[in-house]
Amino acid sequence: MAATNPTACLLVIGNEVLSGRTQDANIRFLAVGLGELGIPLREVRVIPDVPRTIIDTVNEARAKFDYVFTTGGIGPTHDDITSECVAAAFGVPWEPHPVAWARMDRSYRQGDFNAARQRMATMPRGATLIDNALSVAPGFQIGNVYVMAGVPRVMQSMFEWLAPTLRGGPKIESRAVHAIALPEGVIAEGLGAIQARYPQIDLGSYPFYRPGGNGVALVAKGTDVAAAEAAIAEVTALIAGFGKVPIPGEPEG
Repeated sequence: MAATNPTACLLVIGNEVLSGRTQDANIRFLAVGLGELGIPLREVRVIPDVPRTIIDTVNEARAKFDYVFTTGGIGPTHDDITSECVAAAFGVPWEPHPVAWARMDRSYRQGDFNAARQRMATMPRGATLIDNALSVAPGFQIGNVYVMAGVPRVMQSMFEWLAPTLRGGPKIESRAVHAIALPEGVIAEGLGAIQARYPQIDLGSYPFYRPGGNGVALVAKGTDVAAAEAAIAEVTALIAGFGKVPIPGEPEG
């Protein structure tokens, strides 16, 4: 990718994801949404609800990437510890956020804003709120770390609110072609040569296995649209050279 593009990392936090009980639905949404903003998602890490792991991973990621996004662990239960761990990572107190606290206090009937719900209004000192249209409980930003909900619809609403505030770079474009009954091993050498001619783009090969026929999808991604289109044109010719029919775009389904 171009050097002008900031980079991002996503930390998926939660024992339920690692156990397989919950299937993460946020990675693709964020990867696509960030790509639209010209912020390539460079790493995704799935980590447990373990304080030392969260603290160390947040500190490592925020030093390495321009943006760090986290999902999960900001609810009202005992294992929702992301917020307090982020406070520890930044070395600041974890304390009631005045705006979030007042907002949540107003939203509940008298006596219902209990200790568990108060956790969702307790954040690192200096945090800025990330609002959403579905829940009164906000996420927050501190430094280059953006802490969001794990529930997909809430996370998506938070990201939609947040996106206009993020500084991106040139939009990351992709061009694709695929072919049926063409094994990766057959075209690997030719693909390597094409990638070498277009170092400014990322050329990926993705085999698929479906009832309608197995095959491979080839995708060129980058901020240089002309280079991506030229690379895919060469890939198209490569596929045709093996006697297969190149089909523009990625396979459906």
